[in-house]
Amino acid sequence: MSEADSPSNRSDGIALPAYVRATGRIRARFAAHGARTRVAEVYESGGYRLRFPRAGEACEAVIVNTGGGVVGGDDVEIALEAGAGAHVVATTTAAEKIYRSDGATARVKVELDAGPGARLDWLPQETILFDGASLVRRLDVSLAADARVTLLESVVFGRGAMGESCGAGLFHDRWRVRRDGRLVFAEEMRFDGRIDSLLDRLALGGGARAAATLVHIAPDAEARLEALRGALPERACEAAASAWDGLLAARFVSPSPEALRAAIVASVVALRGAELPRLWRS
Repeated sequence: MSEADSPSNRSDGIALPAYVRATGRIRARFAAHGARTRVAEVYESGGYRLRFPRAGEACEAVIVNTGGGVVGGDDVEIALEAGAGAHVVATTTAAEKIYRSDGATARVKVELDAGPGARLDWLPQETILFDGASLVRRLDVSLAADARVTLLESVVFGRGAMGESCGAGLFHDRWRVRRDGRLVFAEEMRFDGRIDSLLDRLALGGGARAAATLVHIAPDAEARLEALRGALPERACEAAASAWDGLLAARFVSPSPEALRAAIVASVVALRGAELPRLWRS
């Protein structure tokens, strides 16, 4: 008897699939109304929702995954557009958990668009990869020449506090950022196989179990470099930052997710000149 035919997978005599794949979609457009930013259009489907706990000069948009995590085969797409002069701060309710896969790959695609004079801060909390997780993630960003965009992504490889490691699995992360139609930032990160063993290699992670990338694109991005460098940690988390041609980039790696998070918070506050969304501090 197959797993799909077992009694636990039957309902009223009808065989149910062994796993249920989830598809989630969020699309939202934001517009400036004087000095305030408001939601102009929202579309939600599947288990994903968008909530707005704060609306003022900036509109805070919080992504909610009602399923509590992502499993192999799930397909998620998020598209946020900040219209001319709008200011949007996007975050998540908590860390996103990528659970062990049965073989299928989860896919997450994020598209961000910042119009003329707009500001868009993409500040999700950590992504936690469980042992055996399989995730392909794509981030595509388009911004006007005078727009400002801050991008943060952090990944925790295994729940160390629970005595877990991130063994066999797949993590493929792809970034593409275009300013005024021109490609200004692109990178690919791919771990396939024994992720913990790969991270132990000196040239890849040096024993790290958490990593983050912070990118800021703005006409005056270089002017924020010294403030950011002044907030970088001296120990517990390796970090470095550089800036060129209206773009600032910082990298973080640490064996401790807690140390990485503390470094991220200090660095983003120094860069933005403002606290992170309240959910980061709850």
